[in-house]
Amino acid sequence: MMLKTYCFILISFLTLSAFSQEKRIKIVHADYTFVDEAKYPGATILSGNVHVIHQGISLKCKKAIQYKKTNFLKAIGNVIINQGDSVIQTSNYTNYNGNTKLAVSWGKVRLKDSDVVLSTDTLNFDREKQVLYYTTGGTIIDTANTLKSDIGHYHLESKKFSAKENVVLTNPDYVVTSKQLDYYTSNKIAYMYGASTIKSEESTIYCERGFYNTQKDIAHFIKNAKIISKNQVIEGDSIYYNKSLGFSSATGNVVVTDSANNTITKGGYSEYYKLKDSSLVVKKALAIIISDTDSLFIHGDTLLLTGKKDFRKIRAYHNVKFFKPNLQGVCDSIFSDDTTGITTMFKNPVLWANGSQITGDIIHFTRDLETKKLDSLKVLQVNSSKALQNGFIVQKDSAGYNQIKGRIILGKFVDNDLHELNVIGNSELLYYLRNDDGKLAGINKSTCSQINFILKKGEIQTVKFITSPDGTTYPESQLPENVRKLKGFIWREEEQPKSKFQIFLKIKK
Repeated sequence: MMLKTYCFILISFLTLSAFSQEKRIKIVHADYTFVDEAKYPGATILSGNVHVIHQGISLKCKKAIQYKKTNFLKAIGNVIINQGDSVIQTSNYTNYNGNTKLAVSWGKVRLKDSDVVLSTDTLNFDREKQVLYYTTGGTIIDTANTLKSDIGHYHLESKKFSAKENVVLTNPDYVVTSKQLDYYTSNKIAYMYGASTIKSEESTIYCERGFYNTQKDIAHFIKNAKIISKNQVIEGDSIYYNKSLGFSSATGNVVVTDSANNTITKGGYSEYYKLKDSSLVVKKALAIIISDTDSLFIHGDTLLLTGKKDFRKIRAYHNVKFFKPNLQGVCDSIFSDDTTGITTMFKNPVLWANGSQITGDIIHFTRDLETKKLDSLKVLQVNSSKALQNGFIVQKDSAGYNQIKGRIILGKFVDNDLHELNVIGNSELLYYLRNDDGKLAGINKSTCSQINFILKKGEIQTVKFITSPDGTTYPESQLPENVRKLKGFIWREEEQPKSKFQIFLKIKK
């Protein structure tokens, strides 16, 4: 029994001794070895081509002071540390603790890990955690980028570099600044935290959190994200960006300001294609066409804007409403072309201009290409078999409704006010006549092949029957209520947006 106990103690001693030897810093070579108890008590001084090893690293220097009792080494002059085949560090001085495997190097520190080079004045190397860090400013360079910061941590195993305070990442095509940034040298992806910007010749990008693949030029920005280019600003809660495709998409509280085309688009989601200069906006989509006088507000389930200045085209689909102080409209879809100045409303359209309600199969109105003011109006009947689809103009009178009806209605604007109307084909009129005192003088009900109207401030001033007129003016008491509305009459005032905010209101059907 005593023999077994002795053997166990001996084996334990030998194992502990071997483990202790493994933890010790081992001297491989030194030209000279001596002691100087007066200057370095308890130390061994190594001089000339010093070479030591310790648990996977090799350290070379001109001179070293070794404290065997504490397993500590001070390396001086041309210090070179090798870890494996990839990590090489040089410096003027290094303190190395063999027990904790911590190295502190200073004086022109330079570390190379494969294609990554780290430079700083003072570098801490935690070999146990395989982390290098500095707090006095440093630079890391790889094949794609140069990254500088006041504080930095480099994780050798994950190839992750964490930078804080005055972070600047420089690429030949752009410069990234951030409060805090994690950069992976293996895939060249940067993760940004805090106020961050990416500046290039083409744009400036801002966010407070996001990632950027610097190799593929693909990014995702969140929290107060914004892309600012020469003529455009894109804002949103979240922005996806692909530089090589010239594509970006924004989600949540999206605002796209286009100074070249004098437009602002808003919505819950937007896509922008740079090469086509086009934007798609959905989810409470809004386009604002800015002018010096009155801006135009357009809403639809989907908005599509394409083309550069003077060649801009705007399409809006489904539940379309627009508002301008002197012009409002509702339809299923709308198309506006800056090249021609023509705006076309489709499917059950209604237009309000200076107190007149205008309806038909299709409504066209044009703007003067130079002045940008409203120029002309055209209301078309597409399906003649449906009387309800005839062009209709209605004005509300205190006694009833003034009504103009025909197959085609042509209008002319002067200073954005509807000034003249020509009703062509199967023209009908029901009009409440008033004298100079504004009192009702009678109700005119007429038919004619063509009728011309002159308006002033939305009110009919003169009526001219061009061909084959047939009509009568009735005293109010002699025209029954049931014949005071032309066939196909409908009053759609409840649909009219009275302000820019009402274009989002849904109509109960």
